[in-house]
Amino acid sequence: MATEVEAVGGRTRAVRDWAAARLDEVVDDLAVLVDTETPSTDPVLLAAGAAVLTGWVLETWTGSTATTLGEGPGAVLQVDAPGSRDGTLVLLGHLDTVFDAGTVEARPFAVTDGVARGPGVFDMKAGLVQGVYAVAALDALRMPRPSVRLLVNADEEVGSLGSRSLLVDAAAGADAVLVLEPGGVAGTVKTARKGVGLWTVTATGIAAHAGLDPEAGASAVHALAALTGHLVGLADPAAGTTVNVGVLTGGTRPNVVADHARMEIDVRARTEAEAERVTAALRAWGPVDPRVRLDVAGGWNRPPWSAPAPDLVSRAEAVLASLGVAVDPREVGGASDGNILAAAGLPVLDGLGASGGGAHAEHEHVVVADLPVRIALLAGLIAGD
Repeated sequence: MATEVEAVGGRTRAVRDWAAARLDEVVDDLAVLVDTETPSTDPVLLAAGAAVLTGWVLETWTGSTATTLGEGPGAVLQVDAPGSRDGTLVLLGHLDTVFDAGTVEARPFAVTDGVARGPGVFDMKAGLVQGVYAVAALDALRMPRPSVRLLVNADEEVGSLGSRSLLVDAAAGADAVLVLEPGGVAGTVKTARKGVGLWTVTATGIAAHAGLDPEAGASAVHALAALTGHLVGLADPAAGTTVNVGVLTGGTRPNVVADHARMEIDVRARTEAEAERVTAALRAWGPVDPRVRLDVAGGWNRPPWSAPAPDLVSRAEAVLASLGVAVDPREVGGASDGNILAAAGLPVLDGLGASGGGAHAEHEHVVVADLPVRIALLAGLIAGD
C-alpha cells in the first residue's frame, strides 16, 4: 500500500490543489444546478435541467460529445469524453430530485459557514459537479486518462423504470462504473447496497353491516392486517433483511365490514437468497377467509449488490491515503442505479459524491471544504495507473 500511495500521491494532490484554487467556480456551478429545479415528476423541468447540464458539461469537457438515449421520463443523457489511454470508465448519476417545483423559491442554494444547502444539493447534484470537475482537472493538468462516459438519468428517484435498460446497454463493456451518489464524510465509499423490493397488495372483500349481519361480510382490512403480521415476521435483521408496511388503508365506516383495502410494502435485502425467500413467502400467503381476493403487484425494483470490486476499493484507499484521509467503506440500505449495473456484471464503486447529509430532507447539505478532496478521489480513480 505504501508504494501505491507514493505513486498516486503527487498527481492526486495536484488535482486537489487545482480544484481548491477553483473552489468558488465549483460552488457557482453547483448553485446553477441546484437552482435549476428537476423534480422527478415534472417532465418540462427535467428537460430544461437536462439542457442546462448538457450545455455545461460540453463547455467544460473539451472535445466531448453528447446524445440523449431514449425519450420521455426514462431518457438518459450520455456525454463521452475521449481519453488518451485505452479503456472506458462510466460516471453514473441522476438529475432528478424528490423536491416539488417551487421548493427552490422557498429554499434557494446558499452557503453558510462552509455548508452548502438547497434542494438536491447532496442527492446528488454535487456529485455531478465533482465528476465533471474531476475529468476537467485531469485534462487541465495533462494527466493521462481513459475515455469517460457520463450517464445521467432523470427517473432514479422513482425507480429508474424507464432508464434501466438504457443504462445497462450504454455501460456495457466499461472497465468500471463510478457512481456519483452522495458519500457522507470525506473518506466514504460505498461497497455494497441492499436490494429494494416494492409491492402493492389490494384486497377485495364483501361489505356487510358489522352489527346486524357480520357473517355475511368478508373483511379486506382484517385480511391485510393479518398479512401485515406475516410480513413483519419475515424480517431478519441479522441477515440484513427489513420489511416495512408503509401504507395501509381501507374500509369506509366503523360499522361496515370493509370490502376493500390496500397496502404498500418496502423490503430491503442484502442477498439474492433473502430476496427470493421474502418474495416466495409473500406470494404464498393467503387470507383465512377465502372470500377475500388478493391482487399482488410489484417486485424487486433493484437487485442486491453485495460483491464489491476489491481493485476499486484498494485504489480508493490509496488515493485517499495520499491526501491524508482514511477510507471509510460502507454497506448501506439504500439502493442506487449502481445495483443495476453491478447486477449486469460490471465492477462498481458507489458513494463517490459529496460529503454532507440530509438526503431528501430540508436539512440536506454539502461540506464545501471537502469538495476538492472528493474531486481528487474521483480523478485518482479515473486516472488509475
